[in-house]
Amino acid sequence: MLNYTMKSHKIGRTYNQPHFFIQNKGLNSGRALYNPIPNCFVVTIDTIEQRETLYYLCCSLQIGRYFNYYIKGSAIPFITIDDTRNVLNTALLNYKKDKWKSKVEKLKKITDYESNLKFQLKTIVDLKIAILRS
Repeated sequence: MLNYTMKSHKIGRTYNQPHFFIQNKGLNSGRALYNPIPNCFVVTIDTIEQRETLYYLCCSLQIGRYFNYYIKGSAIPFITIDDTRNVLNTALLNYKKDKWKSKVEKLKKITDYESNLKFQLKTIVDLKIAILRS
């Protein structure tokens, strides 16, 4: 099992250990991030390899909507740090390293493909604007 620490991120704080962030407010609560936002938790881990593993595990949990059950609040939805820890710990108990590596590689490829498609769509919009302005 991976050892990690999770705490609330404070703006301006820097971290020496490998880390990533988890969004804690909004309908995307539980989303893993490499860059901090005002409302997020920071997860620190011992090695970069463990960070990548836990980052993509968190991504898959958010995509699979495992955090949605724990989102509270009517005006501003949020997830608590304890609920986030519980979801991650439950996922880590069911973690099988052999199967997970192949899933992480597939998820990385899909993420790269998705970012490429977003770039293509942005380029198409820019092309439409250029045609209409000429």
